Amino acid sequence: MIVIAFDFGLKNIGVAVGENLLKKGRALNKLSAKNGSPNWNNIKDLLKIWKPKYLVVGLPLNIDGTKQDMTKKAEKFAYLLKCKFNIFVDLHDERLSTKEARSLTFNKNGFKALKKEKIHSIAAVVILESWFNKNLY
Repeated sequence: MIVIAFDFGLKNIGVAVGENLLKKGRALNKLSAKNGSPNWNNIKDLLKIWKPKYLVVGLPLNIDGTKQDMTKKAEKFAYLLKCKFNIFVDLHDERLSTKEARSLTFNKNGFKALKKEKIHSIAAVVILESWFNKNLY
């Protein structure tokens, strides 16, 4: 089963794809967004190519689990995905996913790699693999 995950952001939306048998994700190119709104045709194209059964959107929460300003925006993005594409969308706690993505990137490729744009999609991989590990699909 193919699943696509999104690391929602106002300027960039990280994207990862993976499948449940290996419980591994792969970073795809990030999507540009304007105030959290992506080019929906780009997402439509992703769905045509990969034909996922589920979409996962990282849910930004404070460390203590409370909601923050970005939480509502990510929830709205997830709702729009569900409405526009008629596909199951699951919100998944993304606390510390960007920090983990930066750590993984630094450990693998050093300091220069942290400046590259792929960090958002690596965070989407972290979100996706965490989702796979918490769900019995």
